[in-house]
Amino acid sequence: MRLTEKRIAAALRQHGYKLTPQRRVVIGAITASRGQLTPAELYRKVHQEHPNIGLTTIYRTLEILGSLELVCELHAGGSGRSYTIGTPEHHHHIICSGCGEVVDFSGYDISPLEERLTRETGFEIEGHLLEFTGRCQRCRQNA
Repeated sequence: MRLTEKRIAAALRQHGYKLTPQRRVVIGAITASRGQLTPAELYRKVHQEHPNIGLTTIYRTLEILGSLELVCELHAGGSGRSYTIGTPEHHHHIICSGCGEVVDFSGYDISPLEERLTRETGFEIEGHLLEFTGRCQRCRQNA
């Protein structure tokens, strides 16, 4: 289940952030998107109707939303990062390298892997990011 614009706004207020008109526009653009957006793509999308919103506002809003886990930061596909709306529970991603579709998945216990890595490396693991990349069924059929 994806987060809605209303739930994101409530979470921002709950954590002491103001819901400025600029943030509301950025949040609206993210929630309206079905896929992932880079900060530049989000800027282009928002800037068309709201030329007063700058790229710095986009980055700051994404930083806040990311710190509150309201958006997911995706790392697949080049050196840049892209973002998609978050989900309330911890999850991972499968990303199509053809069309960029992002599928969230959860319910897999990776704690044995974390425990093994802690034992073998001496690291105290504080969190993780798990992404798989591949080609979705539609892209494979169209190839």
